[in-house]
Amino acid sequence: MPDSLIPAPLARLRQQRTAPLILEVDLTDGISETRPTDPVSAVLSRNRAVLPDLLDALRRARQDQRVTALVARLGGRGIGLAAVQELRHAVRDLADAGKATIAWADSFGEFSAGNVQYYLATAFDSIWLQPSGDLGLTGIAMERVYLRGALDKIGADFQVAKRHEYKSAAEQLTERGFSGPAREETDRLAASITDQICAAIAERRNLAADKVRRLIDSGPFLAGLAQAHGLVDHLGYRDEVYSAVRKQAGPDAVLQYLGRYQRGKLLAEKARRAATAPIGLGRSGLSGPGPGHEPVVALIFATGPIRRGRSGRSPLGGGSMGSDTISAAIRTAAQDEHARAIVLRVNSPGGSYVASDTIWREVVRARAGGTPVVVSMGDVAASGGYYISMAADVIVAQPGTVTGSIGVLTGKPVLGEALGRAGVTSDLVQQGAHAAMFSQQRPFSEDEWALVNDWLDHIYADFTGKVAQGRGMTQPQVHEVARGRVWTGADAAERGLVDELGGLDRAAAIARTRAGLPATAQLRVYPRPRPLDRLRPPGSSEGRGAAAVSLLPDAWGPVAQLAARAGLSMHGPLLLPGSWTFE
Repeated sequence: MPDSLIPAPLARLRQQRTAPLILEVDLTDGISETRPTDPVSAVLSRNRAVLPDLLDALRRARQDQRVTALVARLGGRGIGLAAVQELRHAVRDLADAGKATIAWADSFGEFSAGNVQYYLATAFDSIWLQPSGDLGLTGIAMERVYLRGALDKIGADFQVAKRHEYKSAAEQLTERGFSGPAREETDRLAASITDQICAAIAERRNLAADKVRRLIDSGPFLAGLAQAHGLVDHLGYRDEVYSAVRKQAGPDAVLQYLGRYQRGKLLAEKARRAATAPIGLGRSGLSGPGPGHEPVVALIFATGPIRRGRSGRSPLGGGSMGSDTISAAIRTAAQDEHARAIVLRVNSPGGSYVASDTIWREVVRARAGGTPVVVSMGDVAASGGYYISMAADVIVAQPGTVTGSIGVLTGKPVLGEALGRAGVTSDLVQQGAHAAMFSQQRPFSEDEWALVNDWLDHIYADFTGKVAQGRGMTQPQVHEVARGRVWTGADAAERGLVDELGGLDRAAAIARTRAGLPATAQLRVYPRPRPLDRLRPPGSSEGRGAAAVSLLPDAWGPVAQLAARAGLSMHGPLLLPGSWTFE
């Protein structure tokens, strides 16, 4: 039928299905590691892109002849360094496939640091900056506030025991500045991350490495100066950016959000499989057509501070992983005849020792049962986050992943004198020599300190012994790189704590190879409960609904509230010290 005889709505529909595509993505609200399971977190993060979906969409776009360009808006809420490195790799692959890649921002910072956002922008072939914007390329700074002086003024003390000198979480309450080991560790982290950012800027912007260092020392930059130094390509507003992209892509090009593009491709793929595959019911209980009968790689997200029990919303904000939930997911995948390997995606600063050990055990059992386990580390996989990773067949991390922190600490505030100055007194009745051991009114006694130190010695020995077992190292070798020290993924790889540098795609490729699967084998998120499983109680501890989310925190047991008041995490003693986000 001639185009002139086609009704206008049908003509528009045909154009949308055949015209060149310009994909766009807005990352100013940040990126989520995965979709939240609880409704509160889901509402709060509804505008955030999800990292695995972004990576899947960019992979599909590489092979789609209709896709001509990707436009990304950057410069808003912070994104984790490892996630940025994963995205950079995917964007470069897209550009290598012949697609135009354009990054634009109204500002990279605006009176604040914008190093990591700009680092992401350098992966794109062209960078636009609004004329009124600026580029906060200032280098990496890591600052902590110390409260020791304030505690002394009010007569309060804080007792802490740790294994070993680099486990510095409580130093904000016990010191007046960085201790020697903490400064050494933090300085190396900042240097490693700065090296990674400088190398990328030098390569992508065709600048000498020493010039990049000088530019960082001269930043931040107004838009015009940033362009003059070759750090951005064009100055312009949003309409000018899109006008230039449309001119390059052609007048008939259709603009579409990357998320909508990915969902459309995914639905079309499922429809094709459903039309060609037989219907049946596998041992896993996944009913329906074809996809349930194809061999897959199970993808399990282990995200947030680690606590005993079920995953849920963290009392400190955000989500937390529960040992019951993650363990049930690993068991489900290991028992599913269609899941031939497991990719455990870890993004956690740690938490409860007991909960971490519970998850570690399920990783060991899955491997013993013949299911390969590959860990993909996200922005942070340290302390308890490293504990649950160390038994895997292979550990993959990004160069900027924060990992290690193999150590343990505990402590309590001593507030008796401070409260006494305010006229607050207490009295005590107890049965049992150590019944009031965790009282905030008095310090530990000598024999109580002995009990605390025995506990820490046991945890540290168990932790390092399992690292040695999982990584094929001697305990002295482990101790040399442990002692509570935090490493970047690049430094950890040099020291044997990590096997390879890369992202989720690389971990999935390793898992497929170990399981003897083709490169096209799908990643499938586990657990995959049916809607009815969310409403009815599970039939056993191994049922689909056995690990529903919870809102109740539990990691320190009876001293949970004490830990929170003391400035320690409610989630437990295997927690990464301090905050490790970079801008």
